Amino acid sequence: MTEDTHTCTRNVWDKTECRYCNENCIKYGWFKGNQRYRCGTCKRTFMNSYTYNACKQTTDRWITNLVKEGSGIRSIARLLEISSTTVLKRILSIAKSIQKPAMALGKMYEVDEIRAFYKSKSRLLWVVYALRRDTKQIADFVVGRRTIKTLQKVIDTVLLSGAEKIFTDKLGLYNYLIPGNVHDSKRYSTNHIERKNLALRAHLKRLNRRTICFSKSITVLAACLKIYFWS
Repeated sequence: MTEDTHTCTRNVWDKTECRYCNENCIKYGWFKGNQRYRCGTCKRTFMNSYTYNACKQTTDRWITNLVKEGSGIRSIARLLEISSTTVLKRILSIAKSIQKPAMALGKMYEVDEIRAFYKSKSRLLWVVYALRRDTKQIADFVVGRRTIKTLQKVIDTVLLSGAEKIFTDKLGLYNYLIPGNVHDSKRYSTNHIERKNLALRAHLKRLNRRTICFSKSITVLAACLKIYFWS
């Protein structure tokens, strides 16, 4: 093998691609015995191996999967061997990056609310959400008190999509928010979303009726639901 071949081989193996933008990087010192790299394009620094599990590329995917399986904050922290504060920050970051799916025009939806707690059992809140009837996909949701203002956020989204029919239970507030020509509150008209309520309570411990795993923050609850619905 000639000297030129050795040089070419050495140059190929010395190249390190950026874990964020896949551009070539340069060596950027050492940290606790591990080589650091710096990308000339995005200006980020990284290492090929980390001691702390939270820095690994697969951590966000594991957190997403564990949230969807109903694991609590401390459970995720124990399983992944990272701090609970880091888990909370990652959950909020993951939820922020998730986009709500586009609304289809002229579809039928079911709207219902499910009761939950936050901070203590004496503090009630409701998760109001709309279920697309044909695909069973969650079109929109909001977390708050059981008031017209909270319900209106979901109803307005559904109405703007030109919904053919909106099915609800017999809660009187819906009569003020939904036009009569598209509103239906007959018996058995919300079977699909009621079944979804059961699945939510089974999959997410923070929504169980008798539990000590209720959310301490409305923001974290909304983030967990966003991950569960749309990730």
